[in-house]
Amino acid sequence: MAPIMLVYFGRARSRARRRGKPSLSAPDLSKLQIDRTGTRPTPRRRRLWVWLAGLALLVVAGAAAFGARFAAPLEVEVATVATAFPTQALTLLNSTGYVVAQRKAAIASKATGRLEWLGVMEGSQVKAGDVIARLESRDVTAQRDQAAANVKVAQANLEQARAELADAQRAFKRSEELVAKKFIAESAHDAAIARFDKARAAVRSQEAAVGVARANLRVAEVALDQTLIRAPFEGVVLTRNANVGDNITPFSNAIDTKGAVVAMADMSTLEVEADVAESSLAKIRVGQPCEIQLDAIPGERFPGVVNRIVPTVDRAKATVLVKVKFRQSDPRILPDMSAKVAFLEREPTAEERKPVTAVQKVAVVNDDGGKVAYVVRDGTAIKTRLEVGPALGDLLEVRGVKPGERVVTSPLDRPLDGRRVRVAAK
Repeated sequence: MAPIMLVYFGRARSRARRRGKPSLSAPDLSKLQIDRTGTRPTPRRRRLWVWLAGLALLVVAGAAAFGARFAAPLEVEVATVATAFPTQALTLLNSTGYVVAQRKAAIASKATGRLEWLGVMEGSQVKAGDVIARLESRDVTAQRDQAAANVKVAQANLEQARAELADAQRAFKRSEELVAKKFIAESAHDAAIARFDKARAAVRSQEAAVGVARANLRVAEVALDQTLIRAPFEGVVLTRNANVGDNITPFSNAIDTKGAVVAMADMSTLEVEADVAESSLAKIRVGQPCEIQLDAIPGERFPGVVNRIVPTVDRAKATVLVKVKFRQSDPRILPDMSAKVAFLEREPTAEERKPVTAVQKVAVVNDDGGKVAYVVRDGTAIKTRLEVGPALGDLLEVRGVKPGERVVTSPLDRPLDGRRVRVAAK
């Protein structure tokens, strides 16, 4: 503070001399003293340690901030390692459709009556001719018994007529011998002839009556058999449409009646009905090899072949219905399953039908002359070496990862090995 006061008084004297005024008297500098008894000078070594401690704190704080920023999970996009088939490279056209049975039926009865017994349920295996349901048949059984009795009556009448014919024939022969010897009159012989002819006509009439009675018996037996509902072919029951006690009639429009009792299908005739755009119809031909993929069985592809092309176009959808047949039956395949059909350019080999592991091309990057992918495991990206095979469309055949694992697709412009990552929400 003393230097400041000296400067101030020096400037004051200079201004006074310039203005012709007497200069101010010199201040008493003896009174301008600083009391240094309460403070002691800080050693230089202590100040150095203070500066070093502050610098260390700054370094630690910066390192902590940098480490926290580096440890924060990096948001990445991922793709799942999938199972692919080499036949994808042979695919000319893809289409969708549904599994249907070529031979199926809604089983009903020609007779009308109350359902008395039902012997099948959904999924039951039946053979051709098996009785699957029965209607009440007491009235039809009585008619059948009556027709059988009429047959017996007609047969008895026939036996009686044959006996009368035999007697009339013997009388005719005696009369013929007697009239030759003139022992009886011609009129008596004529009566014997008439009796013989009448007996023969009666036999023929009774034979016809027996035929009518037997025909009536067959009608009654058919009517009785129609109360038994049989499977028309070997197959599986798909749905059950009636229960015991329901009224069954061929005309299901009647009030409180049912038409079909069950619906069944022959599982050996399963095929896929696929819609193909009419603009792509030139790529399809009968006998063309196909591969069928079912949504219910995603891990397998079933070989198929184009069986039929329906010769008409759906105007509303501008598509043609193509029916693809399964080459091998499988109990897991069920009607009405959704399916995808790949039409192939040629018949694939046995090796080409085997599944392989594949990933998206964007997940494979170059690293020191090799191919790697970053697999996400427990929130950490792990660099994994790959053996890359041929391309399968947008995928690459690889070895070194397993189906179901997730690999990073982006970003791949920074080191990721060992980094904690977070999968971006889609």
